[in-house]
Amino acid sequence: MTQQLPQVPSTEPELAGVRNFRDVGGLPTVDGRKVRHGRLFRSGHLAHATGSDASFLSTLGLHTIFDFRNAADMRLEGPDVELPGVRNVNLPLTDPADGAEFWKMVRDGDLDQLRSILADGKAAGRMSASYRTIIKQRTAEHSRVLHALAEDSVPALMHCAAGKDRAGLSVAVSLLAVGVEREAIEADYLKSNDPHRRYLVRRSDNSPAATSPEVMELLSPLFDARAEYLSAAFETIEQTWGTTERYLTEGLKVSPQTRERLRDRLLDEA
Repeated sequence: MTQQLPQVPSTEPELAGVRNFRDVGGLPTVDGRKVRHGRLFRSGHLAHATGSDASFLSTLGLHTIFDFRNAADMRLEGPDVELPGVRNVNLPLTDPADGAEFWKMVRDGDLDQLRSILADGKAAGRMSASYRTIIKQRTAEHSRVLHALAEDSVPALMHCAAGKDRAGLSVAVSLLAVGVEREAIEADYLKSNDPHRRYLVRRSDNSPAATSPEVMELLSPLFDARAEYLSAAFETIEQTWGTTERYLTEGLKVSPQTRERLRDRLLDEA
């Protein structure tokens, strides 16, 4: 596979068809190092990338794109654009059948239906529960990501549909593995709330009522990046494994040697 030398952008690019793109370089570790720029990127899906977007992405020297969408996501948005010389790895972190009826109501439901499934904290509760489930049940997938990064897969880009939840958790797990401070992980995660990064909510009904202020308020917990969601993931690690170290070694089967290779791949020189 031909690799180009990555070009680290001096400023964050504005991509026309890809939302929520960013380089996670610069985040500090607990032992005083930083994530190297040009090693790990994150974004929303690449299905609508324009020609100029693809040209920019091709300058990053990417080795691997990790796509955490499931088959239902791909039917809705389409496959990623092909970038020459880049390996695409699809690792669905949610099953297409999980919550299919729920998401159909999100897209198609009327106000009364949306109130029934989203009001009174139910939407935020669902999001926190989803984060907990991914941490507990998708250890094999996250293990595969970390081992791939340690071996040969950087520079890498991780994305799902919005680049917020499944990609956000996978980036968070990768950063935990190399010792990035939790506060820095959270600060990067919350950047997905910036207006220009947010996922464009799709509703099948195009009438004004379908996107009324009340409807959008009901939907907002599903499309927000909230600190409470990431906290639910971190709490699940501690409740299930006791410590981050045990989560990595026992839950994800990542050896100290693999973690050291990860640090060499992703961090600045000590």
